[in-house]
Formats: sequence, C-alpha cells, structure tokens
Amino acid sequence: MEASAWILPEINKVALAIGPLKIHWYGLMYLVGLLGAWWLANLRAKGPNALLTKEQISDALFIGFLGVVIGARIGYALFYDTANIIEDPTRILRIWQGGMSFHGGALGVLVAIYFVARKTNKRFFQIADYFVPFVPIGLGAGRIGNFINAELWGRPTEGWWAVIFPNDPEQLTRHASQLYQAALEGLALFIILYVYSRKPRPLGAVTALFGICYGIFRFTVEYAREPDAHLGLFGGFISMGQILSLPMIILGTMLFIWSYKTHPVQPSGAQSASA
Repeated sequence: MEASAWILPEINKVALAIGPLKIHWYGLMYLVGLLGAWWLANLRAKGPNALLTKEQISDALFIGFLGVVIGARIGYALFYDTANIIEDPTRILRIWQGGMSFHGGALGVLVAIYFVARKTNKRFFQIADYFVPFVPIGLGAGRIGNFINAELWGRPTEGWWAVIFPNDPEQLTRHASQLYQAALEGLALFIILYVYSRKPRPLGAVTALFGICYGIFRFTVEYAREPDAHLGLFGGFISMGQILSLPMIILGTMLFIWSYKTHPVQPSGAQSASA
C-alpha cells in the first residue's frame, strides 16, 4: 500500500433523503445530465433557423431519457449479467441495485431519436446531430457518481495518484478510472463536440464524431479499469467494454466519411451556431 495514496472515505450512496424519499448519488447524476442537456438545447433553440422549439426539445429529452434508462438496463442485463438474469428475470427490474450499460443506453437513445424524428418530421441525423453534443454532460456526471459510490474500480497501480476504495477487500492502491472516464468521456468529449457543432457540418458528421471519440476514449481507459473477472477475453487483455466500443469506432468512421461525401453542406436548420 502506497503511503501517498488517497484513501477515499466511505460516502453514503443516498445523496438526499426526505422522509421515505431517497435520492441516490447516481440518480442525482442522471438529473444533472438531463438538466444540462435541457439548458444547452434551449440555448440553441433561441438561435436563427433553430431546428426545434422549446416544447419539442422538452418532449425529445423526455423520450431520450426513457431510452437511456431502459436501454442501459437491458444492455447491462444482456452484456454483463446474462447468467443471473436467466436465473432470476426479475433482476432486470431492480434498477436500484445498480447495473447500467452505456452501450445499451446508446442503443436506447438511437431508438428514441427515431421516434423523435418521426414525431417532429425531421431526418434521423438532424435530431442526432442536434443532441449528441450534450450527451457527454450526463456521461461525465455518471462517472463521478460511480466514483462517489466507489464502484467500477481501476486496476492496481503504484502511482502517486492512486486511490484506495473503502469497499475494496484487498485495500489495493488503484487507478481512479471513473475520474479518467469523467475527464475524457465527459469534459474532453463535450468540448470536442460542442466546438465542432458550432459551425454547419455535413449531416451525420457530429454523430459520427461522437461515436469515434467515445469509442477511442472508452477503449483506452478500459486498460486502467478493473475488468469483470467473468468477462475478460484473451486472458483479460480485452474487456467487454472494449469489444462493444470497437463497432462505435468503425461505424463512426464509416459514417463520418459517408457524411462528407454525400452531404457536404448541412441542411438548413440542422445546426445552429448560437449555442
């Protein structure tokens, strides 16, 4: 154990309790992501040639939130907890016990975008390009929630930046991989997408850049994150998170090339430089 390591204090997973109502840190992080996306999307709606009205934005975010939660839970069950779900199918409904998958949530959002596009008579990638720059807010907040909950630890390290998690039975000095992901998938990805989307871009390009960058960031950080023992491939060298991120990088690159070849000019109203 390194003397310089930071010992993370044990933090109550309930951030706020009002009578029988308990708000957990992770749920609070979901709220931060939702409110952040709502605020920025409404800023963009004030610009000229705005794609959506404020009412449509509120509806879209609600549908998107449902897509995230349902998709993330189903994705976790399918990708990470299949054996237990088969043994006890009711586990999939116990969201309060944890277990949410980003990749499942992403699939849920794609379904939500499809419904929003149909409802607003917009093209699929118009809606996707409009909202994906705000997604990193929720991703970053969620990873901070993981850190507060002392879950999804990093691999052991002897670096001065190491953290000892209170619920680690071995009390090893570990990477704070949750914070690495918050910095990359949250802050860095937000800056990249926000700056890139401020100018008109080919249809689908913003969505493609999200897939490429997220996939690369997630694949990289997985080497500092403790993999699920039952899901490591090739002796634990490749994790399930990396396997699921590879299609995002490949498909994102293909979409990026396709978008610049077929849509050199973004359709009017699909982007606004006001936000």
